[in-house]
Amino acid sequence: MLITNGDLVTWENPNRILKNHAVRIEGDRIAKIGPSNELKAQAGEEVLDAGGQLVMPGNICAHTHFYGAFARGMGIPGAAPDAFPQILEKLWWPLDKSLTDEDVKYSALVCLVDAIKHGTTTLIDHHASPNAIEGSLDVIADTVYESGLRGVLCYEVTDRDGKEKAQAGIEENARFYRRCENEKVADGRVRSMFGMHASLTISNETLEQIVREAPDGAGFHIHVAEHEVDEYDSMQKYGKRVIDRLNEYGALGDHSIVVHGVHIDAREMAQLAETNTWVTHQPRSNMNNGVGVSEVEAMLRMGIKVGLGNDGFSNAMWEEWKAAYLVHKVWRRDPRRMSGTTVVDMAVYNNRELVKSFFPEACTGLITPGAFADLIFVNYHPTTPLTDGNLPWHMIFGFNESMITTTIASGKVLMKDHKLLVLDEAAITAKSRELAANAWKRYEKIVPGN
Repeated sequence: MLITNGDLVTWENPNRILKNHAVRIEGDRIAKIGPSNELKAQAGEEVLDAGGQLVMPGNICAHTHFYGAFARGMGIPGAAPDAFPQILEKLWWPLDKSLTDEDVKYSALVCLVDAIKHGTTTLIDHHASPNAIEGSLDVIADTVYESGLRGVLCYEVTDRDGKEKAQAGIEENARFYRRCENEKVADGRVRSMFGMHASLTISNETLEQIVREAPDGAGFHIHVAEHEVDEYDSMQKYGKRVIDRLNEYGALGDHSIVVHGVHIDAREMAQLAETNTWVTHQPRSNMNNGVGVSEVEAMLRMGIKVGLGNDGFSNAMWEEWKAAYLVHKVWRRDPRRMSGTTVVDMAVYNNRELVKSFFPEACTGLITPGAFADLIFVNYHPTTPLTDGNLPWHMIFGFNESMITTTIASGKVLMKDHKLLVLDEAAITAKSRELAANAWKRYEKIVPGN
């Protein structure tokens, strides 16, 4: 395929905007870039005219929950939760228990449709379905392959549903990890981690078993200190803070992801930096749950690699950019906080490096020869000058997801001129609506106080 007549946003470091350029794609990689008048179509080569739109790398989501798709619009019975622990007990834990294998499939499909429409081509998912554990990661992986996108998957191990289900979660992670290792040979678009829910729902015995059974090089994906209760629980039960505990058991490292980290202290940050562990920031979720705002700027200054996720919110990642840009200003009452370039560091450069740790064979999130051909067309024609330097502020104040007209992943066109080509959105929506209604009925029988 040859893409012509595009203004390329390369997301190199430093970034470049290359006017009226072309991109040649061979297989799933970018083969060459150059001025449109120099790269001419070869025999049998499909030509895709970008028509003067911006051509950018696809967005990356560093932490999400496909299984949460059925929560949208759902009412929580009784009084509204007054703190995050109640949100877990009254919403998320009863909902994940309500999911069947088919629910898992369609909640993932709903999110993947959303990702394609919003130009997000790589997602790192954290899954939970306590009554449908075995094979659940296969179900999600199959939907990711069907969508044409790229994903990193794991199962969220927890003791909150008993030892038997904790063991089943460990086995699901181990089995799926072996599958993905075999598929690497064929450049599979799905990779894996070992998932854990959070310190407050994992005993020392289970934590030790997870780390023991994970193969060398496998990373761990866990929520940490999203709310103060996680830290106080750890100190009361184990006499140490959450990161101290995870570090003691060997769960940190350059393939591991700590999610949120809103209430970690300075020594915990130092351990994250020392172990090269990843942290992901989810500002929309933190605002929604009223848990506070993590010390992202301090973490970055300490050398911690912080990426940007959405925690199951829509896969419109530019909305997460905007939330990150704004919430730190109001939280600190200081408009100088959280520069647009800092948002880019997280959402582009750090997210890209994180994904590279799972897909070392090529880069994603970059337009350069040899990178994965994960691209989007953005119909943005600014009324003020657009430069390499001011692009972050154009994106925060001018971009919206309706401007994404075309999404390409691994060299395959998934959406063209707003029309989905690989997934049947209408059929997925109709089936999802039917399944969600039944899941809500099961939820209502489980939710406390109902």
